[in-house]
Amino acid sequence: MSTTIERSSQYKVIGKDVLRPDGVDKVTGRAVFADDVHLNGMLHAKVLRSPHAHAKIRSIDVSEALKMPGVRAVVTSEDFPPIPEGIVKEEGAAFFALASDKVLFRGHAVAAVAADSPHVADEALSKIKVEYEVLKAVLDPREAMEPGAPVLHEKLNPMSFGARLEQHSPNALQQITSMGDIEQGFREADVVVEREFTTKTVHQGYIEPQSCVVDTAPDGSVTIWSTCQGPFRHRDNTADLLQLPQNKVKVIPTEIGGGFGGKEVPYLEPMAAILSRKTGRPVKITMSRSDVFEGTGPACASYMRVKFGAKKTGELVAAHLYFCFEAGAFPGAPVGGAVGIGLGRYKIPNQLVEGFDVVVNKPRTQPYRAPGATQIHFATEGVVDELCEKIGMDPIEFRLKNVVQEGDRNVQGVPFLRIGGVEVLEAIKNSDHYKTPLEGPNRGRGVALGFWRNGGGMSSCSISVHPDGTVSIIEGSPDLSGTRTGIGMQAAETLGIPFEDVRITVVDTDSVGYTMGSWGSRTSFATGWAAIEAARDVNLKMVERASSIWSVPPEEVEVSDGTFYHRDDGSKKFTFKQLAARLNATGGPVVGSSVVDPTRGVGPAFAANVVDLEVDPETGKVTILRYTVAQDVGQALHPGMVEGQLEGGTVQGIGWALNEEYFFDNDGQMRNSSFLDYRMPVALDVPMIDTIIIEVPNPGHPYGVRGVGENNIITPPAAIAAAIHNAIGVRMTDLPMSPGYVLQALWQQNGH
Repeated sequence: MSTTIERSSQYKVIGKDVLRPDGVDKVTGRAVFADDVHLNGMLHAKVLRSPHAHAKIRSIDVSEALKMPGVRAVVTSEDFPPIPEGIVKEEGAAFFALASDKVLFRGHAVAAVAADSPHVADEALSKIKVEYEVLKAVLDPREAMEPGAPVLHEKLNPMSFGARLEQHSPNALQQITSMGDIEQGFREADVVVEREFTTKTVHQGYIEPQSCVVDTAPDGSVTIWSTCQGPFRHRDNTADLLQLPQNKVKVIPTEIGGGFGGKEVPYLEPMAAILSRKTGRPVKITMSRSDVFEGTGPACASYMRVKFGAKKTGELVAAHLYFCFEAGAFPGAPVGGAVGIGLGRYKIPNQLVEGFDVVVNKPRTQPYRAPGATQIHFATEGVVDELCEKIGMDPIEFRLKNVVQEGDRNVQGVPFLRIGGVEVLEAIKNSDHYKTPLEGPNRGRGVALGFWRNGGGMSSCSISVHPDGTVSIIEGSPDLSGTRTGIGMQAAETLGIPFEDVRITVVDTDSVGYTMGSWGSRTSFATGWAAIEAARDVNLKMVERASSIWSVPPEEVEVSDGTFYHRDDGSKKFTFKQLAARLNATGGPVVGSSVVDPTRGVGPAFAANVVDLEVDPETGKVTILRYTVAQDVGQALHPGMVEGQLEGGTVQGIGWALNEEYFFDNDGQMRNSSFLDYRMPVALDVPMIDTIIIEVPNPGHPYGVRGVGENNIITPPAAIAAAIHNAIGVRMTDLPMSPGYVLQALWQQNGH
């Protein structure tokens, strides 16, 4: 069930559930994904991965593999040019190339084979002989920071994300933000709660594995078909690793079978390009599911220590957040984002946030829907819930008292514009769910508040007007969640034409200007803004054509709602279609274009959840009974798709809360690298999700748009932990809260 509050009716296209242009192809199987691409003479490649979490490579012998019939080429790190200092180092270039002197995690790519069939390539992997010197692995960030811990890299280069960043240990980098006087703040507090929390490594769980087809031409230029969230990042990283000019690498993004942040970087493309160059033939690589789990980037595990102080009347006065994020084998955990949003939803005059980016012998982490925020909210909202209990205040009333509002300043000192924290809390407070009493033994209700900053960044767009009045839009943001539709709707609204007259296409890196990837809740906001500006450019050029036809100055022609008219002469008027029909006779086609970089105007977003659940004290199993999520979406471009985002993210958050984890043994071997053993929720595990769409327009966007894709995953673990406490009296401080962990907590509480 979906409820929308404060709906706007001022638009003709925006806010309507129009038919998605990609829907039919996807449900009928016509949509082309990377693994559907087949080129003449194409070879198939497989990747040899390290069986050890940490080891020196003494030697690699590929001679026996090359002797096999059907094997066409083998690639190792020696086939890659030396990586210049500073080139893609911040993204772990060796992760995207091949291991050279050391392997740093189980699954680290060591070599790849191209053969006539995937079966021959798979068999050839067993012929490659690698001599390893096994080293001690470090798997916990706290252990990695201890003196004498195994060192993964001889030197880590500190990288600034806008906060102070220092080398803390051979395996860790530190970021700090603060405001006020933290010690004085805790002295003023009437109630102080301090707890430690941990979360495990989890995977994004996309159904389609990473896949690409790469064709290297005789002149050295490279064409890539890839399932990727950021084609320009794939282009740039591949060009850097192969030391090619960027105009020698073209990336054609295919449809994507899920990403959630896990398909932002080129795991396969550089090695496929070298195999293609060696053989003179196109090469396809598609990962197995175990390769996806062991060789790509999951969300980071974490250790967190949280201390909050509050007055008896409910005002937060001090907070100290200390956390260590596992980066995996290369630095780059989402510490910067977590430092910025960790305490950002509450007015806390005295605060200190310390974040550590720690390398360990696991796959290099990648974003997963609001990277870093789910972990931080699990800890901080858990302490807030405990403060509410100690003070004796309703958890929603406590949050309403402390939530930031327009004019309040964030930790960087920047005041918030119009935001919807109060509105989402009020929506939950007034919901039928929250008002309905919860009855029965071992049942509990929990609430949580989530906050995400959202993102902007560069996007490009072009719009061509056809003589029949329809338009074609080309843009560079891969469509993971229907963003083509939302972008096209913003263009149609600006042009004043029906959405059905718009055709929008995601194109390759040679066909559109630079566009950042589809991540960070930026696509509908930033690329949508590019479409708006391109549409405005179209309108300006069509105004000039109308002025030419009427022989009047352009400033005397105005446009409104798809109609061009003379300001003073009512007889002079064209509809969009009528004017489009005359373009070829008055100078030729009209093409509008734009490049935007809306770093300002990005609207932070809030979500609030309430969940009812039941705990079986005999088994520890948690059953979700009812779930309601309220989220401020700014302006719902397509309410049906917005509802889907809220539901999908919530289900992922439930899985993170109750089941999902990478299980490593002491040697760093992942023991559950399949969907059979890595337990994701299915339809029977969750109830229908009730969604409440709140529209508090973002004043920084022409149509009030805020990103909606990430906030919804942030709050479920915290809300579920609060509900478990209310059901059985146990404070859960570790994720996942699976049956075994719940039972263990119960036994500890009962003195067993």
